[in-house]
Amino acid sequence: DAARRRRRWRRRAWLYAAGSADGDRPPRRRRSVSSTPLLPDIAPVASKQEQQPAPSLPEGALVEILSRVPYRSLCRFKCVSKPWLALCSAPDIRKRSPQTLSGFFYYHDDGLNFRNLNGRGPPLVDPSLSFLRERYCHIFVKHACGGLLLCCCSNNLLGEAYYVVCNPATEEWTVLPPVGFPGPDPIAFLGFDPAVPSRFVVFAPQPNMFGVDRSGQVAIYSSETGRWTHVQSKWTREPLVDHGRDTHVFLNGTIHLPSIDNIMATIDVEGEVWREIQMPNDLPNICDVGQSQGRLYAWKTDNFYDCQLYIWVLEDYDTGKWTLKHTFKVLELFGRNCRKHGDSYAMFAIHPDCNMIFLTDKKNMTLSYDMDNQKVHVICTEGMNGLPYTPCFAELPSAGH
Repeated sequence: DAARRRRRWRRRAWLYAAGSADGDRPPRRRRSVSSTPLLPDIAPVASKQEQQPAPSLPEGALVEILSRVPYRSLCRFKCVSKPWLALCSAPDIRKRSPQTLSGFFYYHDDGLNFRNLNGRGPPLVDPSLSFLRERYCHIFVKHACGGLLLCCCSNNLLGEAYYVVCNPATEEWTVLPPVGFPGPDPIAFLGFDPAVPSRFVVFAPQPNMFGVDRSGQVAIYSSETGRWTHVQSKWTREPLVDHGRDTHVFLNGTIHLPSIDNIMATIDVEGEVWREIQMPNDLPNICDVGQSQGRLYAWKTDNFYDCQLYIWVLEDYDTGKWTLKHTFKVLELFGRNCRKHGDSYAMFAIHPDCNMIFLTDKKNMTLSYDMDNQKVHVICTEGMNGLPYTPCFAELPSAGH
């Protein structure tokens, strides 16, 4: 009986990995498996009473199947047996495993937390970032991009602080040198594309950078050089970059920074292409931005009148044409009839791979809304303004630790 149960679990895991369990076959990838380390023998152990033991898959075929399985599924497969634990923990398989949005980092009363996308189970990653706390007493997560986190770390709240880029999935991290502007380091923005894992960049616009003489600069850190480069502003207008907002978008090698004057300022990683994208005329001066399926989105929740949520999409990047794509009654999504005094609602993220948005009432509920099938899912019963996180298992460029 024990041998039969083991075979049943292995077959279920194989069927799930092959895509037949839920009908969702992961996308094909053409990759060489020559770098795959020697993996444990995973052939099922047959009992003496069995006359025809179940056939096993060739190791190379199984590696190819598992490399197409999302990381959360790999974590479940580790429970099948010790050989499966070793197999699904192989670094080569983890690096090649397709990733998608897995949850959110967010701050609550007890500090930094992590909430899985489905709202259930233990956190996918350690929200305490214990690998950093061995060196720093105070860690503040500023941004998340492509699986990396940009943190501000120090050992004394009144002492010198450092920017640190880390990967929670691999627990690698690297310390950035001081930006080099007079005074404290400015607010910085992280740019990283998992499709190009050999490089990350950090952008730091100089505070109050646009004076009358337009003498402002932007500092750009590249992991390839390990240093900051100060570039003179080439924006033709005077976008007032909102240093206090968390939302920004890194897309196609370009950082997109919302401003407080209805302009989105952009810079490429080389500091050569500068642009100002005019936001929709009917969009308030302060809005949030994100990216989904390769396109830029902007949104705003009207908390003063009818609690309407407005979502725009940049239909044509070259011409800067925005289109009002969706309008929702937020109270209906939360199952409420009216807005009580002091209530405030916000959309804080959009799914990078599908038409799903995430909203919170900032007090008692955070939910997701699938705009295709119009389904609401309650993620948790607390307010959460989270930073979207997609795991990445590529080696961190210029990792110091």
